[in-house]
Amino acid sequence: MERPKKLSVHRRNFLKGAVAGVATLAAPPRGVYGAPVTPQKVLRAVPLLPPAETDPPSDVDLLTTDHPGSDFMVDVLKSLGFEYLCANPGSAFRGLHESILNYGGNKNPEFITCCHEESSVAMAHGYAKIEGKPLCVFAHGTVGLQHAAMAIYNAYCDRVPVFIVVGNTLDAATRHTWAHSVQDAALMVRDYVKWDDTPASLQAFAESAVRAYKVAMTPPMEPVLLVADTGLQENPNRETANLRVPRLTLAEPPQGDSGSVAEAARLLVQAENPVILVDKAARTQAGVEHLVELAELVQAGVIDKAGRMNFPTRHPLNQSTREKTLIADADVVLALEVADLFDAVNSSKEHVYRTFRPIMKDGAKLISITTNDLFIKANYQDFERYAHVDLAMAADAETTLPPLIEATKGLVTPDRKTAFQARGASLAAAHQDEMERLRNDASYAWDASPVSTARLSTELWEVIKNEDWSIVSYMMHFSWWPLRTWPIEKHYQFNGGPGAGGMGYNAPAAVGAALANRKHGRLTVNIQCDGDLMYAPGVLWTAAHHRIPILNVMHNNRAYHQELMHIQRMANRHNRGIDRTWIGTTMEDPNIDFAKLAQSMGLYAEGPIIDPKELAPALRRAIAVVKRGEPALVDVVTQPR
Repeated sequence: MERPKKLSVHRRNFLKGAVAGVATLAAPPRGVYGAPVTPQKVLRAVPLLPPAETDPPSDVDLLTTDHPGSDFMVDVLKSLGFEYLCANPGSAFRGLHESILNYGGNKNPEFITCCHEESSVAMAHGYAKIEGKPLCVFAHGTVGLQHAAMAIYNAYCDRVPVFIVVGNTLDAATRHTWAHSVQDAALMVRDYVKWDDTPASLQAFAESAVRAYKVAMTPPMEPVLLVADTGLQENPNRETANLRVPRLTLAEPPQGDSGSVAEAARLLVQAENPVILVDKAARTQAGVEHLVELAELVQAGVIDKAGRMNFPTRHPLNQSTREKTLIADADVVLALEVADLFDAVNSSKEHVYRTFRPIMKDGAKLISITTNDLFIKANYQDFERYAHVDLAMAADAETTLPPLIEATKGLVTPDRKTAFQARGASLAAAHQDEMERLRNDASYAWDASPVSTARLSTELWEVIKNEDWSIVSYMMHFSWWPLRTWPIEKHYQFNGGPGAGGMGYNAPAAVGAALANRKHGRLTVNIQCDGDLMYAPGVLWTAAHHRIPILNVMHNNRAYHQELMHIQRMANRHNRGIDRTWIGTTMEDPNIDFAKLAQSMGLYAEGPIIDPKELAPALRRAIAVVKRGEPALVDVVTQPR
């Protein structure tokens, strides 16, 4: 976002006034290395020579208009099509930062100012799940990368591409802050990025950057990291004529082999009670539509684990609230990109020891299509326990669905079609019964104060249902009410959760998703937990500063309620009562005034709202602000879940 002109001081114009008698030349309309840039004024100067040591050392900075290495790095980033760059400023990437602004014109990528590196990465996480591609993140040396680490781990477990560049000074003789430099900068996150590199030359940086983007965008998609040495960034580039930016060619996602696809189709057609289990299967709207086509073709019940928006919530074949019952009755289960398949086909009980019991019946067949089988690491074992699978395809589920649909069509006989129709009618009736039960459940505590989560969900739906909306928050802590009751049909209308369950994800990821939605004119809605927001509330300022329209509705239950329930479970197990379990788990005395917090950072905000009758008017006022292109927050004091 541009500053007002009266406050703008162009760095090179400042140098122009400081150096008398130096002529100015217009920069070429394209970058030195071929990428388009905004024309800027540059200075003619003599070649920069290594500074001679003096006694005492000179404190006068040498002025030069030679192209630094960071200019070429910016051309590389531009070639990858980044729209935005999220960062908290840091001296380890000061060369890149300056080149983004002046050489690159602060456009494609545009610098998004963040107040914490964890927010930078989480914004990239939320953005990628809406836009389908990464944005760039800069981090400052050791300390910046340590701040970013939790958010990187969330994206790693969520299979989301994030492109991270961390500044570092490898040459110990030139370090100006020792504690912020390291011998191997990527080491601390190497176990939970897909690939990293420390290029030693500008040409190596170009090739590594293009490779990193390709690796990040090849399923399973994951974060990648490049280390940009400060010397490469800041020293004059003497190799202009020899440098080239490689062409990016993305790999096609892997598709299941024809034999396995044919066998899966045979099992689905012959099954009496097939179930389709999905988690992170749909990357696009086409993926959603393919899944609907397959489910309708064989009239199979679909259980959506909500890692993404995979299947329309009001579709009569959606049986997500009946998961264990359907799997127990199934003779064929088709699992598509399911992160924890073991948990889905087993029942667990947590007593003093956790025990497991299989729920699939004897003889039932389990089919898995997932790219998780193509990528695994030893230390951070986010792949959960091993599940016994009868037919495994190490392939991308969305890409494999079209050939699976065609193979299935060829096996459907009139008799099987009649059986499918009867099964579909039964599933539709069960879906309708479940919707009636949910509507009845939502009516409990309708007029309660604090506000029930079901009431808040219903009131919110009523004020956004005629908009092109996108809800971008994790739903587990909100009892999943929107996913259980709203008609969610489009891929961007819900984008899943944090991956690793890391707190501090939701608020910045929601702002990142809103950044992606902005150009599409969508109304972005974030149901925001209170504890999560307090990890990095500065992202509210980022939303206000960059005019990112988003409606934040606080689920303010004044507690880390999930942890409160865990402590209650332990106290019950030990027969000690629960009267002290609020200690260390609640956020009271004093209560946090989230409206004032948001207002202090430039947002329109109302609350705290305790009377549910005040909800609808407050939400409408806030939506009017968001539709003007600004962020807003409504603080609602709620029931725990």
